[in-house]
Amino acid sequence: MANDLIIRPQVPATRPKVTLPGLIFGTKPRVIAKRSLVYLVAAFVLYFGVIGNLMHRIDADLEFSPPNPIEGGSHAVNMAEALILRETVENRWTANDPIFFPTAFLDNMPNFQRGMMRAVSRFTMELENQIGRLRGSSAIDSDLERATGLLQFPTDVWIFDFDQSLLPIQPADTQYEAAARALRAFNTRVALGMAVFETRPDALALTVERMAGELGSRAAIVDDHVSRDGFIIDFVSDDIFYFNKGMAFASYMLLRELGRDFEATIRAQGLTRVWSQALESLRAASQQKPLIVLNSSGANSFLANHLHLQGFYLKRAILQLDEIARVIRAN
Repeated sequence: MANDLIIRPQVPATRPKVTLPGLIFGTKPRVIAKRSLVYLVAAFVLYFGVIGNLMHRIDADLEFSPPNPIEGGSHAVNMAEALILRETVENRWTANDPIFFPTAFLDNMPNFQRGMMRAVSRFTMELENQIGRLRGSSAIDSDLERATGLLQFPTDVWIFDFDQSLLPIQPADTQYEAAARALRAFNTRVALGMAVFETRPDALALTVERMAGELGSRAAIVDDHVSRDGFIIDFVSDDIFYFNKGMAFASYMLLRELGRDFEATIRAQGLTRVWSQALESLRAASQQKPLIVLNSSGANSFLANHLHLQGFYLKRAILQLDEIARVIRAN
C-alpha cells in the first residue's frame, strides 16, 4: 500500500504572554529612565504649575465688605477683622507655605498678603495708641494690645520653625486669626459703650500721619530699586510691587471705613475733598494688574515701568494724607 502523504496545517507559534514584571524588566534601562523623567516632569508641572496657579489669588476687590460686621461698632475695625479672616481663612494664608506645597514657587500672592497685613498691623497699632484711648492718657485696651502684639508675628512661620523649637508651634495664620478675634471683642465692647473709640481730630491726624509714614517707607524702597538701573525683568521688582499693592489695597479699605467713623470730623475740618483724593490715589496704586512687572530704565524707554507708576500713586497719597494731618493741626 502506498504511503499516503498527510499534510498537516501549519499552526502559527503563539507568542508567550508577557506579564507586567516581564514588560518592565525586559525594557531597556534607557527607556525606563526616559519614561520616568517624562512622568516626573508632568507630575511636577501639574502639581506646582496647574494646581499652584489655581490656588494663587491676588484679591484686591474694592467691593469687598465685612460679612459679619458688629452693628454700632467701628466700620474700620470691622474691616480690619474681615481682611485678616479673608486672607487667613477664605483665601488661605500662603506666605508661610513650605517647599512641598503647590504654591511654594509662586511669590506674588504671599507678598500681596504680607503687604496687606503690614497695613492692618499699622492701623491696629494706631488704634491701640490713639483712637482706642482717651487722649492717649488712659490705660491701653487689653484686646487692642493683644491684637497689636499678634499682628507683629513673622509672616512666614509654619507649624515648624526649627530656629525656635523642634516641636510644632502656632503658625502665622493662627496668630492672625487670634488677632481678628481680639479686634472683634474690642469692637463688640465699642458697640455696647464699654470701650473707647475716640473720634477726635488729633487722633485722626496722628493715625493718618503714621499710616502715611508706613507708605512712605515703601515708596522709598521703590525709588531705591528703580534708581539702580537694573535689568527690565528681575526677581525683586515683582516682590516690591505686590507687597506695595497689598499695602495700598488694605490702606484704601481701612481709610475708606475710617472716613465713615470720622465723617463728622472730616466734614467739620473741610477735608472731604482731599480725603476723597487720598482714597483715589490709594485705589489707583492697588488696582494695577500687569501681566509681568517691568522695571524699564530711562525716561525715554518705550517699555513700562510699573514700579515707577506705583510709586507715583503712593507718593501722591502720602502728600494728601500729610495735608489732612496738617490742616487738622492748623485748626
